[in-house]
Amino acid sequence: MVYQKPLRLDDLAPDGVKIVVDWDAMVANASVFIPCVNNVKAEKQLLDIAQRKNWNVEIRVRIENGMFGVRMWRTV
Repeated sequence: MVYQKPLRLDDLAPDGVKIVVDWDAMVANASVFIPCVNNVKAEKQLLDIAQRKNWNVEIRVRIENGMFGVRMWRTV
């Protein structure tokens, strides 16, 4: 049996699979792609993180390299 560690406050799991992002490395104009099916939940989780960090962001649902998901840009 495989166990996942519990989610930390800034981890994502829109489809139930833990996704860890190095938020400290996210500078202005950087972006991150989150592959997922549940784009509504992913957007909410990303907006919650951005709000806690006091960031302005833009989020779009996209298909990249054949994968469905969302991309978040940290804006200035």
